[in-house]
Amino acid sequence: MKKIFLALMVLGQMSYGQNKKTDSLCVKLLDDVVITSNRTLTRKTETPVSITKLSEKQISETKAAAVYEIVNKTPGVLMTNLGNEQHMMAIRQPMTTNSYYLYLEDGLPIRPMGVFNHNALLEINQFNLQNIEVVKGPVSSLYGPEAVGGAVNLISKKPSDRNQIKIGYQADQWGYHRFQTMASGTVGKFGFHMAGLTSLQRNSWMTFSDYDKNNINARLDYTFSANDKIVATVFYGKYYSDMSGTVNENDFNNRSYKSQTDFTYRKSDALRTKLMYEHCWGQDKATSVTAFLRDNKLGQNPSYAIKWKPGESTATGEINSNNFKSYGLLVQHNQKFDFLNTTLVAGGLFDRSPIDYWAYQIDLKANLNPGGQTVNYYELLAERPDIKLSEYNGTIYNYAGFTQVSVKPIEKLVVTVGGRFDQMNIDYNNTLANSSGKKDFGQFTFKAGTNYNPFKTAGFYANYAQGFAPPGVTSIFRLKPGTGGTTGVPAEFYYNLKEATFNNYEVGGWLSFFDRKWNFEYALYYMDGENELLNIRQPDNSFDYRSAGKTRHKGVEFAVNYKPSQQFNLRVGGTAAQHTFIDFEISEKASDPVKNLNGKEMPSAPKWVGNSEVSYYPKWLPNFRIAAEWQYVSSWYQDQVNMVKYEGYNVFNGRVAYKIKGIEAYLNVMNFTNKLYAYNVTRGNTSTSQPTYTAAAPRTFVFGLQYDLTL
Repeated sequence: MKKIFLALMVLGQMSYGQNKKTDSLCVKLLDDVVITSNRTLTRKTETPVSITKLSEKQISETKAAAVYEIVNKTPGVLMTNLGNEQHMMAIRQPMTTNSYYLYLEDGLPIRPMGVFNHNALLEINQFNLQNIEVVKGPVSSLYGPEAVGGAVNLISKKPSDRNQIKIGYQADQWGYHRFQTMASGTVGKFGFHMAGLTSLQRNSWMTFSDYDKNNINARLDYTFSANDKIVATVFYGKYYSDMSGTVNENDFNNRSYKSQTDFTYRKSDALRTKLMYEHCWGQDKATSVTAFLRDNKLGQNPSYAIKWKPGESTATGEINSNNFKSYGLLVQHNQKFDFLNTTLVAGGLFDRSPIDYWAYQIDLKANLNPGGQTVNYYELLAERPDIKLSEYNGTIYNYAGFTQVSVKPIEKLVVTVGGRFDQMNIDYNNTLANSSGKKDFGQFTFKAGTNYNPFKTAGFYANYAQGFAPPGVTSIFRLKPGTGGTTGVPAEFYYNLKEATFNNYEVGGWLSFFDRKWNFEYALYYMDGENELLNIRQPDNSFDYRSAGKTRHKGVEFAVNYKPSQQFNLRVGGTAAQHTFIDFEISEKASDPVKNLNGKEMPSAPKWVGNSEVSYYPKWLPNFRIAAEWQYVSSWYQDQVNMVKYEGYNVFNGRVAYKIKGIEAYLNVMNFTNKLYAYNVTRGNTSTSQPTYTAAAPRTFVFGLQYDLTL
């Protein structure tokens, strides 16, 4: 990585003296416009969805050690920290690792359909971010599968008109260090932007939680003319982390942050590159063609895969490997017509992704705590590649076509209608079943909405949108518990899993008072799900997959911003929501005490989530800022049968910074009351099940220096 940073420094020096501006091809980016909701730059007040734009200023001032610190500023969003930048998400869903969120990079999915990974956002490099847009609710009609609870679009920085160099160092008292740098500029018709980071953690507050992360992003633009442009980007990231896992209740209450394992890990190599040609046919129409490549390798010995029954001195885990490559093409055309002020977006996607996966068992010794109901620590006894849990390879094909039309029959009214058809085919070889075959998932999704802005100070919208998500490929070819191998029962797999479908009904709007010093946004949604995938936790901590039954998600989201002067800014945002099983059978066995979850609240689903912040920028001390942030998460059920709740938490964070002559010094105090709390607490469905705690960090002081040079 040292060579990477040296190269960035050299590029920065090369750009010295160059200060020629490059015009964007068709439109200029404005603060009040968004791109994710319509696949084209559109005023936020003319998009019939709930969307939040996290600005470059917010990202820069947060100085986050992990991206959840930024994303959680989105009203209605709870990104759960799983340690070392690993995460799961809650947007109009409980906190989950299921594939109900679509993560995009400049509008392209980071992973192919069916290969969702809930940790995808750990690859973020904040020096490469222009902003982040978060759409809440289904946008499958534009982006396809997995865009159910919402979509998170990472908008990358473009080459700077004014040549820039940025260098930063960040650390905390728990052994975390990060060094990052960026160079950006324009030389003639060429524009470039490069950003790199290297971070590590050693001997932190949680035992066995070291990690290393190295990323680099590069972009090169070449502008042929006022109407033609080529953009080439590449990302490469390498990540390795100990997987410290959860702690039991006694250790959590005693702040004994001791991992139960010293052999679990997660490692990944990720490469993404694309080449885009953009042509403007005039002021009213443009076409882009994007060829892309992804190459991901993920290996794990995951702590969450350990299976153990209370009282037993042995356990099992697994080692797995999940790899894919993608070769794809995205074509999109945008056009405006004078007739009814119509805007058309249409396009198609082809994505071919060869995949391979294997998993085998490891044998463990469980060293028990007194009483035998919890484990003190596990020891790795043997790897068992002879006991395979899953092994397959194949190719995923995703064909899609989409179109959306917006008309503006009168100045204050916008009507939007869109649809997309996705077809996913998997040609597979299942080694454990000694069989090959083909699985198909096809779905048409539809959206219709309208915006009505009768006043300069108020507007309203309503929409109906469909969403869908196919079952994850790793779930389909997983060996069912108690079948195959030495069990004497023929191997069974999850071939019967179905795609989950959702119907979302939503109304919302915005109000602005006192010369836009007060701004209020709100959304009310009601979303029915069918065949939603659920992981049923078994007594040995393993999971059985089900995609059956009906669920309901409903709630209200709100955001208040008050800016009485240039010195103060107040932000209040949150959601009140309820996530319920309506008709959900989990067992047909007469001996099982729980046969369905009808009427139960979904686990890990807090009813209230809020994030608020007050910031002060004193006139008497220019370039100084200080902010206090409050994160509130209400109680949630730990189990699926609604027996036990975790109380939730209130956490306060503080940030202070001062900048002089391009040098910024800052201090973030996270959890400054040193509160004992957990990001998540779960347990099985039996009365003797023990809870597992994903412990949050104690008070943490994050300090750093950053140098910005604009030439």
